[in-house]
Amino acid sequence: MNTCPTSDWLEFDRSLAQTQQPLALFRAQLKSAKESLKKRFDANAPVHELVTERATEVDQLLIRAWQRQFDRDDTRIALVAVGGYGRGELHPASDVDLLILAATQEDITRHAEHIEQFLLFLWDMGLEVGHSTRSLNDCVEQAKADITVVTNLMEARLLVGPSALFHEMKSAVGPNNIWPGLDFFRAKREEQVARHHRFHDTAYNLEPNIKENPGGLRDLQIIGWVVKRHFGAETLRELVDHHFLTEHEYCALMEAQDFLWRIRFGLHSITGRREDRLLFDHQRTLATQFGYEDSDNKLAVEQFMKDYYRTVLELSRLNEMLLNLFEEKILFAGETEPPVTINTRFQSRRGVLEARHNKIFLREPWALLEVFLLMARDPQLRAVRADTIRLIRDHRYLIDAEFRRTPRCHELFVELFRQGTGLTHELRRMNRYGVLAAYVPLFGDIVGQMQHDLFHVYTVDEHTMFVVRNLRRFTVPEFAHEFPLCSRTIHRIEQQEVLTLAGFFHDIGKGRGGNHSQLGAVDAVNFCREHEINEHNTHIIKWLVENHLLMSTTAQRKDISDPDVIAEFSQRVGNQKRLNHLYLLTVADIRATSPSLWNSWKDALLAELFHATSRALRRGLEKPADHRGLVEEIQDTSLAELKKLGMDPATVQTHWRRLKPDYFLRHSANEVVAQTRNILSIKDNSNPLVTVRSDTPRGGSEIFVYMRDDHQLFATITSALERMGLNITDARIITSADHFALDTFLVLEKTGEAIADPARREEVKLGLTNALKTPGDAPSPNVRLTRQQKYFPIETRVLFREDANNHRTEMEVISSDRPGLLARIAKGLVECDIRLQNAKIATFGERAEDIFFLTNNDDQPISTAQQHDLRETLIGLLDDKPQQ
Repeated sequence: MNTCPTSDWLEFDRSLAQTQQPLALFRAQLKSAKESLKKRFDANAPVHELVTERATEVDQLLIRAWQRQFDRDDTRIALVAVGGYGRGELHPASDVDLLILAATQEDITRHAEHIEQFLLFLWDMGLEVGHSTRSLNDCVEQAKADITVVTNLMEARLLVGPSALFHEMKSAVGPNNIWPGLDFFRAKREEQVARHHRFHDTAYNLEPNIKENPGGLRDLQIIGWVVKRHFGAETLRELVDHHFLTEHEYCALMEAQDFLWRIRFGLHSITGRREDRLLFDHQRTLATQFGYEDSDNKLAVEQFMKDYYRTVLELSRLNEMLLNLFEEKILFAGETEPPVTINTRFQSRRGVLEARHNKIFLREPWALLEVFLLMARDPQLRAVRADTIRLIRDHRYLIDAEFRRTPRCHELFVELFRQGTGLTHELRRMNRYGVLAAYVPLFGDIVGQMQHDLFHVYTVDEHTMFVVRNLRRFTVPEFAHEFPLCSRTIHRIEQQEVLTLAGFFHDIGKGRGGNHSQLGAVDAVNFCREHEINEHNTHIIKWLVENHLLMSTTAQRKDISDPDVIAEFSQRVGNQKRLNHLYLLTVADIRATSPSLWNSWKDALLAELFHATSRALRRGLEKPADHRGLVEEIQDTSLAELKKLGMDPATVQTHWRRLKPDYFLRHSANEVVAQTRNILSIKDNSNPLVTVRSDTPRGGSEIFVYMRDDHQLFATITSALERMGLNITDARIITSADHFALDTFLVLEKTGEAIADPARREEVKLGLTNALKTPGDAPSPNVRLTRQQKYFPIETRVLFREDANNHRTEMEVISSDRPGLLARIAKGLVECDIRLQNAKIATFGERAEDIFFLTNNDDQPISTAQQHDLRETLIGLLDDKPQQ
């Protein structure tokens, strides 16, 4: 039994013997202990002391509470701490995991009333208890069936009761009877792989889970469980005694644990509950509490999170190395399979790469890079031997300025980027081992560098890895169905290392202040010249890094139905080769920014810009866009299709004469055919015509509205669509000569998908039709900020630019994205008597950057005075205390 007869507990026992209200005494003691630990935490007391003292404090309360219900001499029932509490670790709000262990089921029945009263007392005391009541036989049967049960029981610690009963249980569920070390290791390794997959195999999430994420506390616990199960070790310190870790590595492991424990202790203290997610709500609070301060280029919270990400990177490396060592000792113990020689420096054994001798890196330092090239070249090599990982880590000091100037190193590093498979895996491995940051110091600056917004959900280095992965994925035949255009285009790239090197350098300039694209372009040029990459390829890489945002901003912020926009973009790109590279890099970059950022609309939008630019380049940059010729081409194609459908050409031409050329420039032949058929099929123009088409070539679902124009029409439509939970990505507003609106909206569900369900399409059609019967009457949706957006406030800005070629004004609205935003902007346009011609809706995380093309009622650009009034109106509407 765990006892602690200190003076404090002796005083507690005297008070307990005298009181008629024991519950109040227990609660007061628990509260006092919690407050004391919080004060010590705020005073920077060692967190491992606080965690163990919290467990000891709870031990004493539980023992005394148990003895109030159970006979001290009862040899048939015991109270056992399990799980993390069994390890003697307890954070402020962690569950107190208990096992009430009985000899038989009959003993449980006999003590049922006492067990119930005991548990009720604990809950009334204020403890968060997780409990199970099992007989010896129950423990064995449930542990056999469920590895989580046996894991829990492995860490069991007797609190009070017969030690003989406890040891009988420990022996019965031990590795000699169930879950031997070999099976246990295999199951735990598979469990870790599955858990990592749930987090996209990255620890670098925007709001990480410090326990379950790769590199988190659970990875540390996996190590402890395997050591305990197979080797009988009780503490991680014994890893040094068993020669699994050096003293230095053990200290690194403990420092990482203490850092994560400190974060976890802080999270529990801040929230007052069990919380393992490092949410935005808490990141800034903890950064301040831990003493971080804002600097010129980095916020305190960014510095704190950088330390977090680097800590979990180190934990990931130690976890990988130790599991590899365990594999050798557990799975392949006693095997004497001869190694396969690769060269004079390396060999493999059972698919694991290993150095042939310990002096290899001293004799041939460039072999520090060769390791990763060998791994990438041979898919049969699945891991690096733990001893070799340690050798690599111990010899990183050799990667100095002279090393970086060595031609052999240059050849190896560039050759790695030429590999068809394995590149991303090996770049990640290089990053984990610290070799990548040593060889490319500028990359080291972005390791763990978060971008404190909702647009970028990964650190800069992890985002870069995803970009390279996406580029390589385009080459894999099995994934050709995901991005057919990308898969076809990448096979036109002759030297794909040019593309992947551009991907590697595209964000390397972040975190230094200034324009990261320009900084990165300079870095890329320096790298290319040092590595003797020819001037032609150097120029392409430089151009791609410098312009890697060009295609996405053009597609999402400009009217790409405008031939002049295409002509300008084509001039910037210059040739098809650049366009191919830029398109692939753009898709890979957007997809790597956030799992939720890519959708069918962006896919179609970029593809449309790619094809339009390809046509312009084939036509020749010296030939200006022929607006009249494009209109005639659309009309001829559409009319031919309408004839096939039985439409009267004269009727069609009469209808088209009501429309300005702008209509045909901004719609595809497919859209013109569908809309013309629908309009000419109705007999009564007094009611609104609403159609909903899914899976259109532009991505998303197309909602078309035809009715007599009304000044509040755009506001009515946007309000109705947003109330139905649809995201508007594009709006084309057309008014005929006889004042009918032909408005087309591209929309997506909240999931980022088109409206797939026919019933849902009918629901949207009916809801919008009803709203249009009384334009202007529909209520605006609430403008409600999400929990995350409250921590990234964005001041609304309204900017104006003249679009002289089209006789209109371009307005950009930058604000926090939330439901109801577009409807409020539409309301502002109505109030200021401004007409909308077109809209481009772009969202970057929490930030909306929407573009609107406007005119006055005479179809002319709006005046300076109108711009001022509209700006003031919109800021008032959008910053009007949105609901929290």
